[in-house]
Amino acid sequence: QVPVVESGGGLVQPGGSLRLSCAASGSFRSIILLGWYRRAPGKERELVATISSGGATNYADFVKGRFTISRDNAKDTVYLQMNALKPEDTAVYYCYTRGAMVLGPPFSSWGQGTQVTVSS
Repeated sequence: QVPVVESGGGLVQPGGSLRLSCAASGSFRSIILLGWYRRAPGKERELVATISSGGATNYADFVKGRFTISRDNAKDTVYLQMNALKPEDTAVYYCYTRGAMVLGPPFSSWGQGTQVTVSS
């Protein structure tokens, strides 16, 4: 198991910005994929954005043009820059990572979640 820890959530007004961070720790050979998911109250968890080891990105339609995912491979960290936030972006945001261990099968890990609330 590779622990991942998110940070950066909080309360912001509509139209505002937040930046989420997620760092992986422990012993592993490489991280293949990093991503962000979210779960709004009363809804299923949904994909927000992912980024591969090569930098290829994928976004949900509802965040295109507003959110940007990036990664720092040297720090095993992924970021989610969220701009032009809307009340419907209110959710718990979860970091996801998948990669290869030095020994043993591939791993996949979820963070504990960070609350993002968009409200005036």
